[in-house]
Amino acid sequence: MILMLPLSLAGLAVAFALLSALVSLSANRKPRMLRYVAMGLLGLSGLAAAAAGLSAMGTHDVTTAQLPLGLPWLPWQVRVDALAGLFLLLIGLLTTAVALYGPGYVREFEYGRDSLAALGGFTGLFVAGMLLVVLADDAFMFMVAWELMSLSSYFLVAFQHENAANRRASFLYLLMAHVGALCILLGFGVLAGFGNGFSFDAMRTAPLSSTWASVAFVLAFIGFGMKAGLVPIHVWLPEAHPVAPSHISALMSGVMLKVAVYGFIRFCFDLVGDIQWGWGVAVLLVGSVSALMGVLYALMQHNLKRLLAYHSVENIGIIFIGLGLAMLFKGTGHPLLAALGLVAALYHTLNHALFKGLLFLGAGAIINSTHQRDMEQMGGLLHRMPWTGLFFLTGCISISALPPFNGFVSEWLTFQTALQAWTLNNGVLRSLIPIAAAMLALTGALAAACFVKVYGISFLGQPRSRQVRRAKEVSRGMLAGQGLLAASCLLLGVLPTGMVSLLNPIPASLLGQGLSHATKHGWLWLTPVDANVASYSAPMVLLGLLSAWGIAAGWLRRGKRRMVRRCDAWDCGFSAPNARMQYTATAFAQPIRRVFGLLFHIDEGTSREEDGALRHKLHVTDRVWDFLYEPIGRATLNMGRLASHLQSGNVRNYLGWSLGTLLVLLWVIS
Repeated sequence: MILMLPLSLAGLAVAFALLSALVSLSANRKPRMLRYVAMGLLGLSGLAAAAAGLSAMGTHDVTTAQLPLGLPWLPWQVRVDALAGLFLLLIGLLTTAVALYGPGYVREFEYGRDSLAALGGFTGLFVAGMLLVVLADDAFMFMVAWELMSLSSYFLVAFQHENAANRRASFLYLLMAHVGALCILLGFGVLAGFGNGFSFDAMRTAPLSSTWASVAFVLAFIGFGMKAGLVPIHVWLPEAHPVAPSHISALMSGVMLKVAVYGFIRFCFDLVGDIQWGWGVAVLLVGSVSALMGVLYALMQHNLKRLLAYHSVENIGIIFIGLGLAMLFKGTGHPLLAALGLVAALYHTLNHALFKGLLFLGAGAIINSTHQRDMEQMGGLLHRMPWTGLFFLTGCISISALPPFNGFVSEWLTFQTALQAWTLNNGVLRSLIPIAAAMLALTGALAAACFVKVYGISFLGQPRSRQVRRAKEVSRGMLAGQGLLAASCLLLGVLPTGMVSLLNPIPASLLGQGLSHATKHGWLWLTPVDANVASYSAPMVLLGLLSAWGIAAGWLRRGKRRMVRRCDAWDCGFSAPNARMQYTATAFAQPIRRVFGLLFHIDEGTSREEDGALRHKLHVTDRVWDFLYEPIGRATLNMGRLASHLQSGNVRNYLGWSLGTLLVLLWVIS
């Protein structure tokens, strides 16, 4: 009975999510059903999923079961192990936070034309789909759950479909989601063909040659990488995430992208198993480019949610840097270093889910209160929304990888993995890994600069618009959801050894090598390689920061006691500063835009307003559209025009084409 506990709790989480979707069907007539009943059931689903994940990671056991669903000859099979447990925990934490946040946030939709039943129903199906992907133990159930996750999230992206931008974003998302799903299906097909079965157990024993294994890897890398948002197949992400409701954006960026990471790890590390070091090189290079390009594109954005979406590209790149290092070290016969890389990637996966979910919920609170998405129209929000400002600052520090919060730990572990490149015998690889590490360091610096811009422009200074001047703090439920994630960011940053211990069974099962030595010095010290090489004590860092803050506060308090004569400052003949004199987000990013200008398509100029004032205009777009997607679009349209000539309206032409097709098929078959 104890062994079945994680699976039972996971099944309960799926049942609560589906029940939440069912209850939401009556939300159009009774809006309270969505805010209180459906969101309450979603919260129970999150708690059950988190409990299932902790139980699976704590017991180190593998639980399997067969469901009376699926095809007559292919019943669905489910499995909970340590890897699935981590992602169940991740889904549970974010879903619980969204359930706390949701009632206050969805209240604004009650007076609009949008369907509350669709919002609540597809949210429940979305969460259920993600849970079922993680639980699936055969390819058929995995793909059904994957499609449920993709289709339900498509309807959530298209929720406010009266907006043309939403329709365009949802169509692009659906198109790329199905292209990625086709690649994943073909990858499973390769494994199933050699393993003579669709169950994951059969695929694990498939006798793959190195060529077919590489084919399966490439298909999985494209399919899961497209859903995760790797460059250059990331273009749907900055379009879809900003237009979805903010609590859905938190689930998509914080959870759905990680489900794609789960699928890639399950496919490559578990089902294929025999990893080649060349795969690691490919993953490392794509991850490094994604991290750097993601943060550069984020720096150019003024739309708050679009900026956060590009940072998802950046952090997915960081995760794949860790996975690439793990694959590279595994393929070259260094399982201990491979375990370190895998733990770094998994830790950053959890961390990104927490702080990116927190930032999207914070962005939703800002939009809910100000009805503004453009940072150029914000300013001074810290005085009007102090709790949201505190929680958003926590997310900014965490995503900037600054101690003592969680983002620092996982990026530090990634750097420690990269610093072990000297153990490799291949000179090219010993040179490649430091380059990737340098790109990661540059990414971290640019991320910190970006969030200085975000927080400074949005929360400090003076309000730039009337809506922002009238902003008020959001409801307690919305603050509770943000507070839960902010506290989790601090907890995982201050006590990382506990999470590393929970993660240790995952590399032990996938790579045959754990990372138990990293925590052998107790909760105070984290020693990923060796205590003499590198160590990190997060509690002591926190104690040092608090001590420094106390000393600085005391010094400032003493300074205030001195008698100071206050009077108006000499203004040098200039007028008093106003909101229009403040530093703008555009100006903040201008030096970086000049340095990396070749990477962007920049449309910059000025226009004169009706009142005679000059207005600076700047539009920065992704060059990937110019180099990759627009040529594909033009080729598709040209082929469509050629195919349209077949519709001549003449029956004899149609019969001729039919006869020709029949002859070709007979020739192929014979």
